[in-house]
Amino acid sequence: MVIFDTNILIEIYRGNESIRDTIYSLNFSEIYISDITAAEFLIGARNKQEFLRIKKQLSFYTNIPINNEISDLFLELCNKYTLSHHPSIPDLLIASTAVYYKIPLYTLNKKDFVYIPDLQLITT
Repeated sequence: MVIFDTNILIEIYRGNESIRDTIYSLNFSEIYISDITAAEFLIGARNKQEFLRIKKQLSFYTNIPINNEISDLFLELCNKYTLSHHPSIPDLLIASTAVYYKIPLYTLNKKDFVYIPDLQLITT
């Protein structure tokens, strides 16, 4: 099992063969994305055609909604790391989802997450 960070979805969308090869080699049994990941990806669409292609790509993943527990963990991480690390809201929501469900997060931006305890990271 794994949760994809938004940057992984973007690289797949762009046809990055290295990322695809890594995903195949790691042989994940289930691939999840957070609500915020889906939203970030959709917001990046430049036109209707791209929006529809992104929606189609998102349909291949299991979406994890943000529940009250994830929201509480998100606020806890905000209180703890806002001044020291200046995290983005999407990154903390994605990390909170991964920590709550105890699922590793696959990202290309290790520096955005490395300071969060109990977060398992997969990086390439």
